[in-house]
Amino acid sequence: MSTYFHPKKYAPEDFASLAPSADALPVVIVGAGPVGMGVAMGLAQRGIAVTILEAADQVSFGSRAICVSRHSLEVAERLGFGAELDDIVLPWVGGRSYYRDQEVLQFRMASAEHDARGPMVNVSQSEFEQIMTDKLLAHPLVNFHWSSSIAGISGGDDEVTLTVDTAFGTRELRAAWVVAADGGRSKMRELSGIRLQGNSYEGNYVIADIHWESELPAERLVWFDAPSNPGSTIIMHRQPRDIWRIDYQLDASDDPEAETQEDRIRDRITRHLEWLESDIPWTLEWFGFYRAHALALEDFTHGRVLFAGDAAHLVPIFGVRGLNSGMEDAETLVWQLAAVINGAADTGILDAYSKERRSAWQQNVDNAGKSTLIMSPGSHGYRTTRDAVLELATKRSEFAHLINPRQSSATHARLSPLTWPTAAGTEGVLPGDPLEDRVVQVSADGSKTSLNSLRGTGFGLLAFGLSAELVSELDTQAEILAQALAPETVRVITAGTNDSTIRDAEGTLASALGARVGEIFVIRPDGLTLCRISDPTQLNDVAKHLTAGTAPTHFDTAQSATTAVIDDEGRREHVWLTLSNALDQADPSDREAMLVRLALILGSQATSTSFDAALKSATR
Repeated sequence: MSTYFHPKKYAPEDFASLAPSADALPVVIVGAGPVGMGVAMGLAQRGIAVTILEAADQVSFGSRAICVSRHSLEVAERLGFGAELDDIVLPWVGGRSYYRDQEVLQFRMASAEHDARGPMVNVSQSEFEQIMTDKLLAHPLVNFHWSSSIAGISGGDDEVTLTVDTAFGTRELRAAWVVAADGGRSKMRELSGIRLQGNSYEGNYVIADIHWESELPAERLVWFDAPSNPGSTIIMHRQPRDIWRIDYQLDASDDPEAETQEDRIRDRITRHLEWLESDIPWTLEWFGFYRAHALALEDFTHGRVLFAGDAAHLVPIFGVRGLNSGMEDAETLVWQLAAVINGAADTGILDAYSKERRSAWQQNVDNAGKSTLIMSPGSHGYRTTRDAVLELATKRSEFAHLINPRQSSATHARLSPLTWPTAAGTEGVLPGDPLEDRVVQVSADGSKTSLNSLRGTGFGLLAFGLSAELVSELDTQAEILAQALAPETVRVITAGTNDSTIRDAEGTLASALGARVGEIFVIRPDGLTLCRISDPTQLNDVAKHLTAGTAPTHFDTAQSATTAVIDDEGRREHVWLTLSNALDQADPSDREAMLVRLALILGSQATSTSFDAALKSATR
């Protein structure tokens, strides 16, 4: 019997009474996906009333995004639905990739004993959204309106007017701020007259959910040139309750309309499961279609309309960065917008939101783009080198890292106008870096908790080895900081001897973070490190600069760049990318001769033994 999740449907409600003549609504959020609802949760948590408009009458149907990262689980905990999410997810730590029927890669994501959570879990986006919806519908500061689509938008200096098509006719809403989180086909973006810019990759994928009671493990399984579907790449992921997500690539000559017919999808999946020698019955529950994009707005803020999630940027599916980067958008926007609404900060802090999250998009694209060039190469050069890498990986395992999917991890904000500089040579967690949630021991009773739990949802001041006098001063400054940044909480967390919050007498935590004795890490509500200071009275300066949307000295790319140490993996990656581009740029009639010339040049620099061994490995 299938256990596939079907979301609840919701009846529309008229909201004519929501727009009183005197005052605009504080915040209207357009779109009830994970990002829009994440913003709603965070604002309501801070005492700000929110109205959500959703064109559909339910949350999304189908798995869509399924992989939720460790950092997104931290976000879920801070937003208040982590416990409910933990009850339904399926953890996993790695995966395997095959070239035809031969394994060429086995990877494991970073995981250590001190981690508060595993690296990744699987759950359908539909269930993820339903949990968030249930929490929001019960919140007194949240008004939810289904079957409400945006038809028009006009703005002034102090508010935005939205024209909304509803089941009760056309309505108008006035809002002080609007968050556009209405997805990749954003109506808000269209009505604002702005467009995403960037690249779209070649390669179309069909995605499907099936109910299949298989005993295969919960790991990422990939077949390149799968024997069941020659020339195609197939990805399989296990979800909770025996639901499996299957993605497979269409050939450039395939007709997408024909290939997304149910009988063709069933045929493709049947062939693959039979090749896996499975006779277990299965049912097709849902299917869709996907093409990889790397697109973003130049600026995520447009007057009083703030864009987030897929409405602001699109990233390729490979490496599972879509939902995960969107949750980062939501949490960053929440505390910065709340500071503006409550009068604590200048609107300049929202420029920081735009710069930070566009930089994060670029970080994601830099990694996801490389994964896409392996999973779905769109040119002769990249197809040739991808196939060569796969062939070589069957004989020489050192090439397997190029196939690694580069799974999503939290992005940094080192170039943010909010991030304080630090002295050259500083080691460990740098300003702008995410501070990972770690299991720590509480000095008071010896029990274990996590940094995230100790810090709560606001700012954290993590201090190492402070004297009693300095701890007292830090407490005083923390109260001043809390008043300046209201409604954010500010918690002091000390680490060191048994008199501290965290028992770290041996310096394990300090060493892991690169902290010096007497140093204070200022942690933002979204888990990023704002600065590292050595004097509690500097917090007064922190508050002044933060509320103005600036740091005392801004980073620029030249100042913040570090000299990368190119290791063997880095050299192989450079060879792959450079050779791919060279093949694309070469005259087709000269490609073979160019490669022979290249081999002669490189071979002349090698020993006879190493060249003979390389030639043998390269020969099919």
